[in-house]
Amino acid sequence: MDYVKLGNTGLDVSRISLGCMSFGVAERWTHPWVLNEENSRPIIKRALELGINFFDTANIYSDGTSEEIVGRALKDYANRDEIVLATKVHFRMHQGPNGGGLSRKAILSEIDKSLKRLGTDYVDLYQIHRWDYHTPIEETMEALHDVVKAGKARYIGASAMYAWQFLKALHVAEKNGWSRFVSMQNHLNLIYREEEREMMPLCKDQKIGVIPYSPLASGRLTRDWSETTHRSETDQAQRMKYDAFADKDQVIVERLAAVAKQRGVPRAQVALAWLLQKEPVTAPIIGVTQMSQLDDAVAALSLTLTSEEIASLEELYVPHRVVGAI
Repeated sequence: MDYVKLGNTGLDVSRISLGCMSFGVAERWTHPWVLNEENSRPIIKRALELGINFFDTANIYSDGTSEEIVGRALKDYANRDEIVLATKVHFRMHQGPNGGGLSRKAILSEIDKSLKRLGTDYVDLYQIHRWDYHTPIEETMEALHDVVKAGKARYIGASAMYAWQFLKALHVAEKNGWSRFVSMQNHLNLIYREEEREMMPLCKDQKIGVIPYSPLASGRLTRDWSETTHRSETDQAQRMKYDAFADKDQVIVERLAAVAKQRGVPRAQVALAWLLQKEPVTAPIIGVTQMSQLDDAVAALSLTLTSEEIASLEELYVPHRVVGAI
């Protein structure tokens, strides 16, 4: 396993991050394909054995049960000081007023609930899951700064927003001497590259660590276009992200398959190798429901694509409708 600094920090993270949205109680969320605790624990243990030290979850994942499963597994299998544990806040966790968002009340309440579920005194990275259009960014940034100063988070990060919003948040933090975002968890893969226009150059300029989610496009980059899975048949979020441009994306997936066949490796390895060679990507967040998916992710670290292969994979892309930031 390779380890790199997360953005402009001294924090060492594995080059692959394990996304934990796949773990939880299916009945507590909208994704019936998530793995229960019995089936999640072997994957978490294997990730640790492979050298992965970076685990990303969120309070909303399976109504908090992802945090509970991850927290118990890491307590049993790992040394807390060697683990980089990340979670997120924004989406509605209960009905009625103040059930979600990024107000001071919501942030200070949700960090304590996440810590209790995770069974830890602090998280290494506390991220805002989306932009809150109904709360002043000054209120959000000051609350996050207070979370850091209280010792409940070591660093703060952001996810899925427009570049102008991210820059505004960075400016507000700098202006007031508050904790600054050190990472951006954005949507980036071979069939969704809109982040390359503004967000990626901004992150490179500001020395922000980039930890992309959905690096395999919810599995669409790993199989034949006509092949389906339980997730692809039931995941409405996946359809929202990719169905509108399916006819444009199919040719890219076919090109990816050709490169993978020529290399003699699974498609997932090529798709991840492409992403790992993108600047300033730090650690793609890999969602896993099978052991083989972990092995492919780690194997991608040893695969270097040629400039000709990269050009071949990229040349068929057309502009997409922005999804994720809204």
